[in-house]
Parts: sequence; structure tokens; C-alpha cells
Amino acid sequence: MSGGYRDSVLSKDSPGERGRLGSIQSSVDGFTTGILDSLGVDKDWDCLELGAGAGSIADWLAERCPEGRVVAVDIDTRYLAPDRYEVVKADITDADFSPGRFDLVHARFTLCHLPERDDVVRRAASWLKPGGWLVVTDPYQLPGETSPFPVMTRIMDAYREVMAGHGADLTWARGLPSLLAGAGLESIDFTGRLACMGNLERDRWRPLIDQAAPGLLASGKVTQADLDEFHTLLTDPTFIDIPQFTLAAWGRAITTNA
Repeated sequence: MSGGYRDSVLSKDSPGERGRLGSIQSSVDGFTTGILDSLGVDKDWDCLELGAGAGSIADWLAERCPEGRVVAVDIDTRYLAPDRYEVVKADITDADFSPGRFDLVHARFTLCHLPERDDVVRRAASWLKPGGWLVVTDPYQLPGETSPFPVMTRIMDAYREVMAGHGADLTWARGLPSLLAGAGLESIDFTGRLACMGNLERDRWRPLIDQAAPGLLASGKVTQADLDEFHTLLTDPTFIDIPQFTLAAWGRAITTNA
């Protein structure tokens, strides 16, 4: 989850970055690979992973495509494995970034953080071979005031506002199907998966909130007492919330006629 994601409130240099990425992977990798499986990823496919993060999907693609090519792109490549796939350090928002042609281009939890997100989608569609698939997955944050926990209303509203200040749009994913169609793709489809906050060991939000904490406090909308209450709630079996859902959308490049 990076790839061109600059100056974010979720600092990639913080000690908690590896834990944050691991939490994301453990939560949504099955959802992602299920979608890719349904598209018929084959052993000779050439695949491009944008914002490869800690590399779990690049690893999966490398296993599935031993006769193809897997390229993992990120501006922070420290967690990637060049012995298992190609690793490219690049800013995907750079207009000069032109990685080639692929059977699959995939981006997860990356584009919503980029002010140039719409342009990157259009450019990514141009990197597809005829019949190739573009798959984009990003979060859609639900309104903070709909949480049954007042402290989470404050924290999640501040989270969205601080992220917006760094160029992110946590509701952008709603327009993905239309954007893919507008990029000239066909066979558009989409699905979603609810996120879980709390519910004891099923929680995946502690690392995200912990890493965002300095920005949340600096916003003046969240206090240390709020963050302490959040951590206390995580030990309560009745604390179960749905702060957002993950939306995945995909489309296929038009196959040229023989």
C-alpha cells in the first residue's frame, strides 16, 4: 500500500509500518486472491503490482505465474523480495513511468492516497494487453457519526479529515466502476468486504490507529484520552464496529479482433 503515496499521515518510516502492512495483508489477502482467481490468472501471465507494500500479492502472483513475469512497484521497496519477482522502485504518479504491457495490473489500498488517482487509473488501463485485467481495491469509509461508539465517531472523523489533508480520499472507491468504464475497459464488475474494528483478536485497526495517532492528535479533534479509550475498548468483547468496507472493481481491455 504505497507506490506513489507521498507525505502521508501513515508514515512509512515509522516502526509500526511493517505491523500495519501485515495487518492489512492478513485481513484482505484472501479477498484479493479470490478475485484474482476468478479472473483466471494463468501460469504465463505478465502481472504488475502497483504499491506492492510488503509483497504478499506479488508473492502469490509469482507462485501462480512461473512462466510469466511479475513486477512489484513501490516507492518503498524494503519489504519486497527481488529473488522471487522483479522489484521496481518508482513513483507511479510520474508521467514518465511506463512499465510495459501486462495481462494483469493490480493495485490495492494505494490509489485512494494519490491526488492523481484518476489519471493513474487511466494510464494503468493503457498498460494492459488486449484482454488483460485491471483490478483496483480501495477502502470506502462509512460516516463516523454512524458508529455506535462516540469515541470512534471522533477518531474516524479525524482520521478521514487528516488523510484528506494529505491528498487521500477515503470515499473515492465508490466511483471506481464508472472510472474503469471511462478508461475504455469492458466487463466491469465489483464486490466488497466489510472491515472489522474490535471483536478482540479479529481487530485489524490497532496498527492503523496507532500509526496515525500523531496526526490525529495534531488535528486537535482527538485527545490522548480518546486514544486510551480506543485501546481499552479493544479488550472489550462487546466492542465490534464496522468503520469502512473494502471495495474492489475490475475491468478488461478490449480484445482486438483477429
